[in-house]
Amino acid sequence: MGSEQLQVLNALDVAKTQWYHFTAIVIAGMGFFTDAYDLFCISLVTKLLGRIYYHVEGSPTPGTLPPHVSASVNGVAFVGTLSGQLFFGWLGDKMGRKQVYGMTLMLMVLCSVASGLSFGNNAKSVMATLCFFRFWLGFGIGGDYPLSATIMSEYANKKTRGAFIAAVFAMQGVGILTGGMVAIVVARAFKDRFPAPAYAVDPVASTVPEADYVWRMILMFGSLPAALTYYWRTKMPETARYTALVAKDAKRAAADMSKVLHVEMEEEQAKVEQITGSQANAFGLFSMEFLRRHGLHLLGTTTCWFLLDIAFYSQNLFQKDIFSAIGWIPKPATMNALEEIFRIAKAQTLIALWGTVPGYWFTVALIDVIGRFVIQFVGFLMMTLFMLGLAIPYHHWTTKGNQIGFIVMYALTFFFANFGPNSTTFIVPAEIFPARLRSTCHGISAASGKLGAIIGSFGFLYLAQNQDPAKTDHGYPAGIGVRNSLLLLAACNFLGLLCTLLVPESKGKSLEEMSGENEGDEVEIA
Repeated sequence: MGSEQLQVLNALDVAKTQWYHFTAIVIAGMGFFTDAYDLFCISLVTKLLGRIYYHVEGSPTPGTLPPHVSASVNGVAFVGTLSGQLFFGWLGDKMGRKQVYGMTLMLMVLCSVASGLSFGNNAKSVMATLCFFRFWLGFGIGGDYPLSATIMSEYANKKTRGAFIAAVFAMQGVGILTGGMVAIVVARAFKDRFPAPAYAVDPVASTVPEADYVWRMILMFGSLPAALTYYWRTKMPETARYTALVAKDAKRAAADMSKVLHVEMEEEQAKVEQITGSQANAFGLFSMEFLRRHGLHLLGTTTCWFLLDIAFYSQNLFQKDIFSAIGWIPKPATMNALEEIFRIAKAQTLIALWGTVPGYWFTVALIDVIGRFVIQFVGFLMMTLFMLGLAIPYHHWTTKGNQIGFIVMYALTFFFANFGPNSTTFIVPAEIFPARLRSTCHGISAASGKLGAIIGSFGFLYLAQNQDPAKTDHGYPAGIGVRNSLLLLAACNFLGLLCTLLVPESKGKSLEEMSGENEGDEVEIA
């Protein structure tokens, strides 16, 4: 490696962990908080929406959303997120991280509030406005993926960079828990204030008119934490790596970072010109040079994220079905509307508390010790094994008395997703590409993941249906059953394990070392 590292970037690389690192984590993490909060609340809310807007007179079971409506409500945010990841990822490299960062947050706050305010009161207009605002909410959330990861990686020092990016991502865990808590509190308060009989006793009275406020309050609360960090987002200086290596403004980079690090920096305009002018830093995303240097890396980050999200989201959105199937939650007809949302929220929050959240923090603690590769490889391996362990003796797990074993295995699968590829697929793309393409490449990788999430959610909505057409959910064709679906997911995880071999290890190296930006024209490929 040449001795051409800029002083200002070197200062960031070797800086001790200080206060600005933690403020950056909270500011950057709020987008993920909103993201997770929203995605996991919608699965609670859909049950309630079905009861309120799709009640069928004389039906022995409560109303549920028709398949196409359920798919739209869940899927439209994913499509928005995928588009946002590509668009804002590209924009973050064009306009700078900071400028775009405020936009995405504002979009999230406004759409989060708006998704609780529906126009009209019949099923069609409520669902249409909900879908419309959830698309734009997703668009804002999508922009947050590449920008948060890039900002955090460009601010961090090289010793603890992995832990900082992982901590931003771990705010998802906090969002999931908060979503669960808010749903529990709101449902409980309304349940106690407006008692109602079970559906089986009185179908109409089991859903009190006030239940319509419950889902709106739950959805709108998600905007609060994000709104609170808006001011700090606008105050955060642009990252030095963008200012120096992309905008080529050594003076501003030095001035911004002396404020952040509280040390004097010299501006090195000549060195900036030399580094950014070299052949090694001139190629674009669609060049042969990019393909030669980073082609396999990009293939690795996109495929791993794609395969992981197929497995990750298919499980997450069907938690409630799994709970019902193994008898953790009573049959819907035996509860009133608010009782049901309360029970499901409680079950999901418990799983999150024991299965989901600890995994994120294990990653934070260990990623700079054992490295990205090991965490991702072992994570995929364990997910494969646990999925097989759920699928092969599936009949055994569903018989009475074995539910606890099933739930433990299920929680462990999640633990190894988060202490594994769910965290690392987010971290690595922010570390291994050159600064001028970093946000774009992270956006492409993340969008590929969201494509997997779409397949995971919708494919499995149909695939996991019972093989006997008489036993499927209302309106769905027969599927391949839960057992075969789990086997299919195990196969996805195994492929993810193989694709992990394409991704280089970035532990303890500076960003410029990983991307070859300060090495003149010769660069060795890891």
